[in-house]
Amino acid sequence: MTTELTLFPSLDPTSTPDYNTFMENIEPNHSGNQLVFLKLGGSLITDKLIARSPRRDVINRIVREIANSLHNNPRLQIILGHGSGSFGHISGKKHGTFNGVHTPEEWRGFAEVRYDASLLNRIVLDSLIEAGISALAFPPSASVITQERKIITWDLEPLQSTLRKGLLPVIYGDVVFDTGRGGTILSTEDLFYHLALQFKPERILLAGKDPGVWEDYPDCTSLVKEITPANLPTLQKIIQKSGAPDVTGGMEAKVKKMLQLSEKLPALETVIFSGEDPGRVQSILGGDTTGTILHS
Repeated sequence: MTTELTLFPSLDPTSTPDYNTFMENIEPNHSGNQLVFLKLGGSLITDKLIARSPRRDVINRIVREIANSLHNNPRLQIILGHGSGSFGHISGKKHGTFNGVHTPEEWRGFAEVRYDASLLNRIVLDSLIEAGISALAFPPSASVITQERKIITWDLEPLQSTLRKGLLPVIYGDVVFDTGRGGTILSTEDLFYHLALQFKPERILLAGKDPGVWEDYPDCTSLVKEITPANLPTLQKIIQKSGAPDVTGGMEAKVKKMLQLSEKLPALETVIFSGEDPGRVQSILGGDTTGTILHS
């Protein structure tokens, strides 16, 4: 543990004036454009019960909807994220990577999780390119350092430049090196949280299989319309039961992370919705709020 702590001190972003200057000058909204973060959940784009099983038809259909949205609204900018589903989550659970990486066997597992996450990312990226979207992937494992799962280093200038040039940045749930745990896994929501504080998007859109947070799980006949920090305590048990858990915490972790963010960014709206229905991703990108809304 002590040896690992000595590996990263020079990577603290606060130690470099150039990094601080850049972070202070990030433009929250680029030239009047409408910036949104869109996540494609792992349960939506893969079969989470079968290892390495992409739902290619769903991926291709959603990508076409993203392409249509960008074409119909030239002001729209998207930072796209996706989960790891039956790629990274299955190998991540197998090796316990989320909790820390120390032994040679655990480091081999770390590499396996990274490989699985990158496989799914390539499938998503191929679909984007085939749809005519100029997309660039930003693997967190190649650029993010955390300390007890809190991001302390992430050079965002390449991502910022990608937006400025009219390209589509793509991030995804991935392994990262951690000064305390050796290694761990960050979810797309973890990454969105950090990015949102810098780029200040108008909306965060989380597309999954379910149409929102169920009020009566597992009967699944009624949705929670909105969740705020004020009503979260009364909904806690409901949220804990909603949806299948994964190695990064499932629905409960997702809701808590986004509500924490909304308290820091009061104007932010987060929508949890289903990407299963054809046209729904496009309508949500167009301003629809069908689903469960999270706000301050």
